[in-house]
Amino acid sequence: MHPTPLLIAHRGASAYRPEHTLAAYTLAIDQGADFIEPDFVATADGELIARHENALAILREDHSLDTTSSSTDVHTRPEFAARLTTKSIDGVTVRGWFSEDFTLAEIKTLRATELIPALRPGNCAYDGEFSIPTLAEIVALVRASAARTGRPIGLYPETKHPTYFATEGRRLTGEPIAIDLGLTLVRALQALDFTDPAHIFIQSFEPTYLQMLATQRFPAAGYQVPLIQLIESQGAPHDWAAAGDSRTYADLITPRGLAFTAGYAAGVGVPKELVITPQGEVTPLVAAAHAAGLAVYVWTFRPENYFLPTAYQHGNSPAANGDLAGELARHLGVGIDGFFIDSPDVGQQVRAAAAKHSA
Repeated sequence: MHPTPLLIAHRGASAYRPEHTLAAYTLAIDQGADFIEPDFVATADGELIARHENALAILREDHSLDTTSSSTDVHTRPEFAARLTTKSIDGVTVRGWFSEDFTLAEIKTLRATELIPALRPGNCAYDGEFSIPTLAEIVALVRASAARTGRPIGLYPETKHPTYFATEGRRLTGEPIAIDLGLTLVRALQALDFTDPAHIFIQSFEPTYLQMLATQRFPAAGYQVPLIQLIESQGAPHDWAAAGDSRTYADLITPRGLAFTAGYAAGVGVPKELVITPQGEVTPLVAAAHAAGLAVYVWTFRPENYFLPTAYQHGNSPAANGDLAGELARHLGVGIDGFFIDSPDVGQQVRAAAAKHSA
């Protein structure tokens, strides 16, 4: 557990800059984030790039752009029109352009765009300005920022769709990628000499995958990578479902499930409604997880009314900012160990106020 809750910048300072860009990460660090959270997917040549999904842009059934699920300008590039394809990602049919069908060199010609333009129109001013960062570029940024600010900065990466990439991903040749995202990440961090366990967490929604990763160590350092089991408020982990395992995410938050998770993970990452319900009721999850020896990291705190419980909304516009500070302060009051937030500046202010109040 942590004496002070960790402030984790969700995809960077994504309330202010397009997510998963070096600009978003830099601003998050400047606003006080302890960790930045990059999500990693693989390219055709096995490189790790920061995107929330391997789908770089998605089309709806009427062939229009799904502006809530597209984070690059690939759909505007005629040279990549033939890469449009349909795939099944964790059981969901998706039509679009996918990271595993592009080399890193091709990815580097693309530019980031705002993922949720209807809610964050201000971020659209940056569309086309930033490239898609690699793991190596992010580590270099973290190191430079630590030197510049005089404080340690950590990485809290998520490897996206590990079962998909291990079994269904394809190279440009059509041959299976069969890439182990977690092991690739661990080995890359080792090669970059970014191996301090105090400044790294690796998270995933897939328990079997995390259990396998728990056996992998940095050979030179001799320690296990701290792992975080992500838990949805409903449904089941894709790896369990794919294997015919009937267990669900709900099974992971029972005392038995938390004890099971503690066998391979250092903590759980849970949606905020599993800690405090939308009706304002505190659940027993934090106490139960702590009793099992697990830290609790809560996601995701966002400023817009669209993402806030009714009690914290201001006005009727989904894009208007509500009382994010009030919502976060309530969660800090129940003893969470860290929080993912799109507005790190707000998180820093609320955390500081909470610390002053408890002193």
